[in-house]
Amino acid sequence: MVGKNKQQRDGSFEGKVVLVTGAAGGIGRATALAFGRAGASVVVADLSVDGGHATAAMIVEAGGKALFVHANVTRDAEVEALINKTVSYFGRLDCAFNNAGIDEEHLLLADGDEALFDRIMNVNVKGAWLCMKYEIRQMLKQGGGAIVNTASMAGLVGAPTQAIYAASKHAVVGMTKSAAAEYGRAGIRVNSVCPGVVNTPMLARALERGPAREKQLRNLHPIGRFGEAAEIANAALWLCSDEASFVTGHQLVVDGGLTAI
Repeated sequence: MVGKNKQQRDGSFEGKVVLVTGAAGGIGRATALAFGRAGASVVVADLSVDGGHATAAMIVEAGGKALFVHANVTRDAEVEALINKTVSYFGRLDCAFNNAGIDEEHLLLADGDEALFDRIMNVNVKGAWLCMKYEIRQMLKQGGGAIVNTASMAGLVGAPTQAIYAASKHAVVGMTKSAAAEYGRAGIRVNSVCPGVVNTPMLARALERGPAREKQLRNLHPIGRFGEAAEIANAALWLCSDEASFVTGHQLVVDGGLTAI
């Protein structure tokens, strides 16, 4: 779906084509909308058909251009098809925000099971790897681009009751640094954003265990509150922008001071 310009946009990504995975809600949706407001043509990718179409429709209604593509980031053929469809529809791929991920673990390490380990690693690690694999191949053809991966503060420090998730996000950080080192001379910048606890549907599900959990998590942040999805979106857009032209291999922490103490 392609929309006409209905409102003033800042134009900082005018003429750019951006892919956002996990864009049916939360941080992914906020970032896709922000790219749309900034003038980019946005490819919205997600497993959720309804949520993905809704995000794309919001971009179009605001005067932007968007295309929804149903894709499972854990499947090589589907990720390759996602990149091919992006290029066939919009002509190129300038920026990618690899945000698809899951957080289903609230157990001590010894209480986890193999199925949970495989599922988290498959989505968070393999998914990010596959996306970068095909995004980089396309960007090499074009002579450059910018990629941002969603890691986490749990990719920098330990995360009690989330050992597998922390391991997966440490892996994302490692892949980000490696890709940045490998492709910097080819004009491809690769960074990650590391959110603290953010007000999203994922957080709402985690807080269903009781108000004590909410207070505990909020108190971890010296700033005194949870983050908002739009705040993570702002960080992702900056990392993709020309203003960050000398930034690569970096983990931008947006965590309200959580990892400062």
